[in-house]
Amino acid sequence: MDLAELRALLARHARPDMGTAIEGVLISKVERRTPPTTSMSGTVMALIAQGAKQIALGDRVYEYRAGQYLVASVDLPVTGRFTRASVDAPALGFGLVLQPSMIAELLLQAAPGDLPPAPTGTPSGMVVSDAPDELGDAVIRMLRLLDRPRDRAVLAPLIKREILWLLLTGEQSGAVRQLGLADSSLSHIARAVRWIREHYAESFRVEDVARRCGMSVSAFYRNFQAVTSMSPIQFQKQIRLQEARLLLATHANDITGVGVRVGYESPSQFSREYRRQFGAPPSQDAARLRGMTRATVPAVV
Repeated sequence: MDLAELRALLARHARPDMGTAIEGVLISKVERRTPPTTSMSGTVMALIAQGAKQIALGDRVYEYRAGQYLVASVDLPVTGRFTRASVDAPALGFGLVLQPSMIAELLLQAAPGDLPPAPTGTPSGMVVSDAPDELGDAVIRMLRLLDRPRDRAVLAPLIKREILWLLLTGEQSGAVRQLGLADSSLSHIARAVRWIREHYAESFRVEDVARRCGMSVSAFYRNFQAVTSMSPIQFQKQIRLQEARLLLATHANDITGVGVRVGYESPSQFSREYRRQFGAPPSQDAARLRGMTRATVPAVV
């Protein structure tokens, strides 16, 4: 791929909010290495054109650099940081939000033998690969449309389909394919993830969530661990602590109330787990959170 043109297009069209004139297309530009920050990954393909980024998911660490792409097929709580970025050489990335309906449509249109063999087992919710030239070329053609508003409405959906098709037929086909299959093990876990996120402050039994997903407890636990690199209870804890940190940005003087609001009955347990996660107790960390707002874009771009 022509990395020089890709970098030029990304640098020219980057905005502070990462948005673009094309729905679902994101651009990031970061001019300094960043400390680790927690957020949700989104369901997205992220291609790095310059610089490097590190993402921690549970006990797994993913690193991707110029010429590589990451696929997040489930919206997961992650910790990310740019490890290579400067004013002279900013980190530049392209993101495409993955829509299960578009992937499902392509799967229905694929002829027998068009796709790689389906992998055995449940894929991880996050994978990294080297980007083939044809994927980079499609991304460049998508970004060129930002300079051609007359052509965007017609051509952007076609290039989105091309990018998704290249992902479906590429090295990480398994993870992308399951995102479009309503009855795949990954889609079952994605439903569980959404339920836990919506009810993160409530206690739950793993058996009940497994039943909601139509899976046995053992299969649910095994597949949840494979996708998220966490147990369901660990996942809930990550969501609770992320939500607590966001709340502390505006409720810095009500640490006990924030802990109760996100589901902690014990203030000491809340303080202990918060410090373990963020490196400082809630009272100290709250002073650094003035002006912090909920992320509205995927964390992996």
